[in-house]
Amino acid sequence: MSLNISRRSSQIVQSEIRNMSIECDRVNGINLSQGICDLELALPVQQGAQDAIAQGQNHYSRYDGTPELREAIARKMWDYNHIKADPEKNVIVSGGSTGAFYSACLALLNPGDEVILFEPYYGYHVNTLLAVDVVPIYATLKPPNWDFDPGELEQIVTPKTRGIMINTPANPSGKVFSRDELEWLADFSLRHQLFVFTDEIYEYFVYDGRKHISPGTLESIAHQTITISGYSKTFSITGWRIGYAVCHKDWAKMIGYINDLVYVCGPTPLQAGVARGINELSTAYYSELCNEYFQKREKICQVLAQVGLTPNVPQGSYYVLADASQLPGATSKEKSMYLLDRTGVATVGGSAFYASGQGEDQVRVCFAKSNEVLEEACQRLQQL
Repeated sequence: MSLNISRRSSQIVQSEIRNMSIECDRVNGINLSQGICDLELALPVQQGAQDAIAQGQNHYSRYDGTPELREAIARKMWDYNHIKADPEKNVIVSGGSTGAFYSACLALLNPGDEVILFEPYYGYHVNTLLAVDVVPIYATLKPPNWDFDPGELEQIVTPKTRGIMINTPANPSGKVFSRDELEWLADFSLRHQLFVFTDEIYEYFVYDGRKHISPGTLESIAHQTITISGYSKTFSITGWRIGYAVCHKDWAKMIGYINDLVYVCGPTPLQAGVARGINELSTAYYSELCNEYFQKREKICQVLAQVGLTPNVPQGSYYVLADASQLPGATSKEKSMYLLDRTGVATVGGSAFYASGQGEDQVRVCFAKSNEVLEEACQRLQQL
């Protein structure tokens, strides 16, 4: 018998976001493909990590995070998300929000189980499910408001369906789920006895008077909801890999054990930096950050519209899906490569976010860049 990669591995491909970042580096372009926010690091976050290193906090923390960070997250969950969490029983710090989701999937799902995803989806959600032999099934969000069809959800759910992922605000569409939508999804999840996984990593980036609503605040599904988030985006520390899961104690202990097995713990001094940021940054920091991203959204959407790449203006997050049907190329990958070759600006072809063959006339643009970089990208796009 010859040696081969596992059957599980054969289903997983490298993220197209990563591929386009490599292509961007090849031509020394401007990377609007990967969600790397390059805003200035807040001083309390930076100083907190530096102080921790200097004070010798360079060893393993507890598997579910330092007491200081778990307590800070628990306070934040009550103050901002309106979810009551015991830092000793309900909070697990992990290797970014992706690590929290991976640990939750290993802890709660069995091979062959199904989980519903909304497409356009975030590719790491799909590949995480595939990595644990769980079957993703898809419901479609329809532009321009990215509405879902309740009838479609009722058609695709089966006795094997064990969970649903709600990404709000969503990557790549920028959709922010409304209370009415969440209440319908709560009833659906209750009737079909589904775990509700929620990815809320962009929770502070919500525009046009909308409010972020955590599904875990809905009493009917509080027990079965695993709230996943982190500080990669909020504090512009994507390389630090500090995320967390918050859920009922019935699930948290095993998620923590799996997290210990896979990640051991989050980087201890970086946990200290995040904890200080949560504790010391005022609400003004978050509102100013949201306003800054709102201005960036307005800038990039205006330019995209000017050059014929009509944007679906996002309700939240820091991505925009744009109509690329006027660009040369039969596929969205060819269209994004044309954009890169013509302007030196990297985007991601929309088909990377669909399993149903859609998205070939879309590209995703990330606007989480400094004003100088975003201005340069806009000038380059105007060459079209």
